[in-house]
Amino acid sequence: MPRLDHLVTEAEAGRTVKSVALRAMLLSRSMFSHLKFSGGLTLDGRPVHADVRLIPGQILTAQWEEHGAAALTPHAADVRIVYEDDDYLVVDKPAPLPTLCSARQEGPTLENALYDRLGCPAGYTFRPVNRLDKGTSGLMAVASSAHAQQLLQRQLHTDAFVREYLAVCSGHPPAEAGTIDLPIGKAGAGPRREIRQDGQRAVTHYRVEDTGGDWTLVRLRLETGRTHQIRVHLSASGCPIVGDYLYGQADPRLPGRFALHACALRFIQPLTGERVDCVSALPEGLNALMQPCAFCKT
Repeated sequence: MPRLDHLVTEAEAGRTVKSVALRAMLLSRSMFSHLKFSGGLTLDGRPVHADVRLIPGQILTAQWEEHGAAALTPHAADVRIVYEDDDYLVVDKPAPLPTLCSARQEGPTLENALYDRLGCPAGYTFRPVNRLDKGTSGLMAVASSAHAQQLLQRQLHTDAFVREYLAVCSGHPPAEAGTIDLPIGKAGAGPRREIRQDGQRAVTHYRVEDTGGDWTLVRLRLETGRTHQIRVHLSASGCPIVGDYLYGQADPRLPGRFALHACALRFIQPLTGERVDCVSALPEGLNALMQPCAFCKT
């Protein structure tokens, strides 16, 4: 059962339980409301009202139950844990592995692969902070509780939460480095997205890392996080990702996936203040695309 204890400081003297719970303990308003009505807030071990004024030295406690999701079927898969603490994991997702279980998704997913990797713990709930497409490999952050998930998701699309990708593209970008700032919206009823003026603003920064006759290795950093953002932006720039069956052309060398890899993930651990910096090397299957004659037509 997750629990947060907070020692009331001199600077917090006279503040209300609600004020300290939201500002110092970083509880969301919805979480605070739930705790208030479920009896999950105590002061020095006794139930407390939200408007009680605090005295230095008191202990304000928030405690709640984590309700597990529907029963999962464990699946063994090659999922590497890159970073782990009490609140977060950073995992290196292989491709093509879907992130989430669903009624339409049979077989292994990152959700039930991580469930298996962690030993099938009772009450397990998969809480991804960021997500990757089935065909994208690389780094994802996963929280151990709803509170930890909500805290880290506050950093998404800020300078505190940095995601970098490597992509092997067909052709060459218009410049060695630059920014693609093109709005993205849905293209009909299917999963495709497209550049459209009534879409949501989408910003991707890129830098060329290496190049060959028919390919370019590009490093990309997301400023926004639209669905399929990198795939749509690179395709619109005339250099679609190799193997991208939705925005370019499928490649038999990359069954079920395309040449996009989440290679770096950096964030501030919101409960400890620690800087977390994780990297993942480009998979061998994507490295092979850049070998001599990899793009030969014969």
